[in-house]
Amino acid sequence: MNLDKAGHQRSLELRELPLASRGAAPTCQRSGEATSAVCGTGSSGRESRPRAQARATEQGQSGGGCPDGGRSRRGSPRSLVRDSGAAAHGPLLTLIRRYLEAGGLASGVLMERHDGTPQGGPLSPLLANVLLDRVDQELEQRGLAFVRYADDCNVYVESKRVADRIMEGLIGLYAELKLQINPARSAVAPVVDRAFLGYRFWRVERGRIVKRGASLKALATLKARVREITARSRGWGFSAVLRDLRSYLRGWKAYFRLAETPSELAKVDGWIRRRLRLLRVIQCKHGPTPYRVLRAPGLSQRAAASAARHCRRWWSTAGHPATQTAFPASYFDGLGIPRLSAL
Repeated sequence: MNLDKAGHQRSLELRELPLASRGAAPTCQRSGEATSAVCGTGSSGRESRPRAQARATEQGQSGGGCPDGGRSRRGSPRSLVRDSGAAAHGPLLTLIRRYLEAGGLASGVLMERHDGTPQGGPLSPLLANVLLDRVDQELEQRGLAFVRYADDCNVYVESKRVADRIMEGLIGLYAELKLQINPARSAVAPVVDRAFLGYRFWRVERGRIVKRGASLKALATLKARVREITARSRGWGFSAVLRDLRSYLRGWKAYFRLAETPSELAKVDGWIRRRLRLLRVIQCKHGPTPYRVLRAPGLSQRAAASAARHCRRWWSTAGHPATQTAFPASYFDGLGIPRLSAL
């Protein structure tokens, strides 16, 4: 299996991720290509990332599947609107227009909306599938392997020259639909250099196998959120921190369950546990309290005194062998903190 087929097959599997289990999953970015891929997005004013509605079909010589946005030729979103009867078009279009023109609350203030659709609303995926149905048909007629996720469209081809030509064609096609491809989030690049829905890809065994894992941006977003939840200045109790952290990590783990990087995620698990040990030690303040807390799990007097001696150096104390012995990984497992590496 060559790279373009393998990369396309890996990207197709991402559409199976259930939205219900994503929780507070991080915002994802656009992707690239196989050997070369065209990555594009529709209107730059679109704000939401709706449900992936796609199914794979065999196309062309590349052998890759082409998700069609969950539609068939007889039951496409466009045909549903067209066949619903002229009498129903007026009320339907009026409702859509009112929905788009409705303002939104930002920090309790009602703001006017001039373009785009509401973030996370159900209207954006419907309009994207109706409007971009023509793009799907064009790519299918050419026998190209592609994946479209709402307004995200990735085309997988064999060479950069072909990818450049397809990108020019897509720009013209989107222009006919009165849409503009966002140049900052679209590119022609190798699939290993781009991320797709928060996943990155890389090749092993001389390119014969393509594997996937959470992108660097997704990992950075994860760490930023964990820092926010476990911040010392937050002023929350340890149980409240654990509750918020459990909820976020479960959603993140459910979304990135297809990642094939257990060693990388094990390092993230260790970093999260150290953050929790840091918070546990900080709540002890100073004086004899850290010593008593470290002695409670059965730590020896010498080891507890060694760790408590420098308790004001919070991060160092959180990584001290005595602190890790007092609060091992099993301790946090008992508190319900999920391990990301146990996918």
